[in-house]
Amino acid sequence: MLLGKIEKRLAEAEFEHGREAGSTLLIAVSKVQPNERVKGVLEQGHRCFGENRVQEAASKWPEFRQQFADIDLHLIGPLQSNKVRQAMELFDSIHSLDRPKLAQTLARIAQELGKCPDIFIQVNTGKELQKAGLMPEDTDNFVADCIKLDLPIKGLMCIPPFHEPAMPHFKNLSNMAKRNGLLGLSMGMSSDFEDAIRYGATHVRVGSAIFGDRVYEAKQ
Repeated sequence: MLLGKIEKRLAEAEFEHGREAGSTLLIAVSKVQPNERVKGVLEQGHRCFGENRVQEAASKWPEFRQQFADIDLHLIGPLQSNKVRQAMELFDSIHSLDRPKLAQTLARIAQELGKCPDIFIQVNTGKELQKAGLMPEDTDNFVADCIKLDLPIKGLMCIPPFHEPAMPHFKNLSNMAKRNGLLGLSMGMSSDFEDAIRYGATHVRVGSAIFGDRVYEAKQ
């Protein structure tokens, strides 16, 4: 397991960029990882994990939560409206709010449950047609609308285009968050999280660099 090396790199990046030690939360992205690998990271004391799919998380984390205390679970993949209630009961944070209908559903079910996970709004900083997320020019109004719905908006999230330098996207997201009075920035992955920390990332999402290459089931 490479958790210790990633934690060391994260701490060094915080120091280099003048960030307070421990101000960046490392989300270990455990999607499509075998349970024994996830358990190995849990046994090293790490408690913050990210999953892409509600169904996969539901099959994995209730059992782990019986074995390990204080697990902090983040949904970092797209959320369908028909999965909202299950997601809100399972996750501590949701990083993929990106459309009015989903915001309205989250707000309604939050009222019914009397609680709501922390919410990050996903911004499509690269304006990629195939990717989820709000267009940057729509973000300010959407943040205001979500606050009116009494949703606990903690910050913004982005996934920069694979074929472009990530830093301009991190800088853009940081500026949008500041403009809207938001402190949370969910950005940066295995290959670029140090750059994300430079621009104020509060949450970085690292998967294969911690667990090794993902293991996908062969299609029948």
